[in-house]
Amino acid sequence: MTDIVFFEKPGCGGNARQRLALQAAGHTLDQRNLLTAGWTASSLMPFLAPLPVAQWFNRAAPAVKSGEVQPDTLGPDDALTLLLAQPLLIRRPLMQRTDKPDSDPAARHVGFDTAAVHAWVGLDTAGEAAGKPSLEGCAAVSAQTCQPG
Repeated sequence: MTDIVFFEKPGCGGNARQRLALQAAGHTLDQRNLLTAGWTASSLMPFLAPLPVAQWFNRAAPAVKSGEVQPDTLGPDDALTLLLAQPLLIRRPLMQRTDKPDSDPAARHVGFDTAAVHAWVGLDTAGEAAGKPSLEGCAAVSAQTCQPG
């Protein structure tokens, strides 16, 4: 199957479910900490550029849930500045296929809408992901449990 660099928040239950779905489909993951990856504009933008700005953000991040950060009102420059300063705001997981050249837009994927990930690399449709429209999102009971770790 496919080797995937998987940028996640360590300890995140949602990312754990996503990893399991990918591994059940036979994919190999190189897990990396999204919060300490040392993002720059040039390393983060290839993931984000194909998406509308509002979709760059983790909607479960405490600052988004509280209304402190309002992704729908931000332009690309302000949004990127916030994401680089506060990586917890980055929509996750960020994934990169190692079998595609960096210049190929299909090399990267943001978030975990199950159908979109299945179209991107394939999922085990008989496994846990079957019938679930999305494995994206926080599995935490409250925003208090979704803190940088």
